[in-house]
Amino acid sequence: MKRIILFIATNLAVMLVLSIVLSLLGIGRPGAGGQLQMGSLLAFSLVVGFTGSIISLLISKPMAKWSTGARVIDAPQNSTEQWLLSTVQNLAQRAGIGMPELAVYDGEPNAFATGAFKNSALVAVSTGLLQSMNRDEVEAVLGHEVAHIANGDMVTLTLIQGVVNTFVVFFARIVGFFVDKVVLKNEERRGPGYMITVFVCEIVFGLLASIIVAWFSRQREFRADAGSARLLGSTVPMQHALARLGGMEPGALPQNMAASGISGGGGWSSLFSTHPPFEERIAALQALR
Repeated sequence: MKRIILFIATNLAVMLVLSIVLSLLGIGRPGAGGQLQMGSLLAFSLVVGFTGSIISLLISKPMAKWSTGARVIDAPQNSTEQWLLSTVQNLAQRAGIGMPELAVYDGEPNAFATGAFKNSALVAVSTGLLQSMNRDEVEAVLGHEVAHIANGDMVTLTLIQGVVNTFVVFFARIVGFFVDKVVLKNEERRGPGYMITVFVCEIVFGLLASIIVAWFSRQREFRADAGSARLLGSTVPMQHALARLGGMEPGALPQNMAASGISGGGGWSSLFSTHPPFEERIAALQALR
């Protein structure tokens, strides 16, 4: 989950900065006579939309390491680290991907995988996860993360994020043009109403676009759960791992887990949740039998 939150946050930040800078330079604004040039606007939207998501993908590994303080295990210092390395290596071989970097970080029960390429990704687990789960459950979680890498989930998420970003940038400027020229009756080429409306619309549309990204994220969690079951040859370890996480008190979960609604939720919160409720994930695994 950290990988998704970091990806979306970095992507939106880069997109907004690019949009503001290019707009200040006069790129992407209405052309001569204050008229919208749809072809140029679409090209501008594609550049801004995909640049943010691609940059956030390329820097996802160092950002994840920096934000969590993760320590990459190059040479195992104890039997647990040796077991983790051999387990991830075995899972990667079964999944047909290169051995990812393995890292451990201090924190409550959690794990994540990130990286732009299947054969040079990163898998990280928290000390809380290692302390609260048995080895079968930890292996299932590692299988889940390796399945994310094998499925190419980060690249697919980048493409989806790029597409929705493009529409956000494109329609924000159309609305800005309408407000500036039709509502405010501004005949100048660069009215302040246009800039303000575009900025507000990018934030609002960006939040709405996050609902689409979150929906896709929930679907890929089901696929990663199933992928872990295939790698281990059984759905039971992953079911036990999910049940273990679901049985923890909410206060014991990392703040970013609570914010993204991993343990479920209803109403509007479920629309922005990057992970389905544990009960649904367990039921989906049981149905695989």
